[in-house]
Amino acid sequence: MEKNRSLKYKFRQIKKLPDWLFAPAAWLMFFFKFCMRTEVIDHSGELATKTPPAVTVTWHNRLLFFPVMFTKWYRTHTMAVISASRDGQYIADLVRQMGIESLRGSSSRKGYNALHGAVKAIQSGKYVSFTPDGPRGPRYHMSTGPIYLASQLGVPIIPIAVNYSSYWSLKSWDGFQIPKPWAKVTLLLGEKIHIPRELNEAELEEYRLLVQKKLNEISNVAE
Repeated sequence: MEKNRSLKYKFRQIKKLPDWLFAPAAWLMFFFKFCMRTEVIDHSGELATKTPPAVTVTWHNRLLFFPVMFTKWYRTHTMAVISASRDGQYIADLVRQMGIESLRGSSSRKGYNALHGAVKAIQSGKYVSFTPDGPRGPRYHMSTGPIYLASQLGVPIIPIAVNYSSYWSLKSWDGFQIPKPWAKVTLLLGEKIHIPRELNEAELEEYRLLVQKKLNEISNVAE
């Protein structure tokens, strides 16, 4: 028992694993996608027009199939805001294998670095992808970061959901969802939400609630 605890402790101290370890996991995700039924519903029109920059928001517990549901062009034109934690590093290394670069930071750690990187990414014509209830919740609660960024730079927000017809839910703060074998995976892009420039505090909260409501609607989450 003591040895097991020691091994676990040593593993938790590893901040960065070799990149080659993540390649098989990425290949496996693409393999699983082609073994499952998939559907794409695009109310935003973005998949047909390819008109970045834009800010996208997706709930934390729907991330498992999020990268592989997009074509290579969208993955290589997306910057994902990912937690600066050790677990965030693992996620960043995995999605890099799929062609998605990351901006490291969150509301709790290195938030300024992530915001600065997001501004540069938007200015260079990229999509910036947020999980606005991560990395610690509360679940399905929209943070103000995406709304503030969209308002300052004059770009729309696109709510995106990845829904499963059947899934397991982990006992984590977000109830992370893992689709069951043969489940249908649906990528759903909601209508673009245009955020006015230079919002005051009350208006920022108004649009935060609006984006949260729209994302919950397409994610089949009851408020």
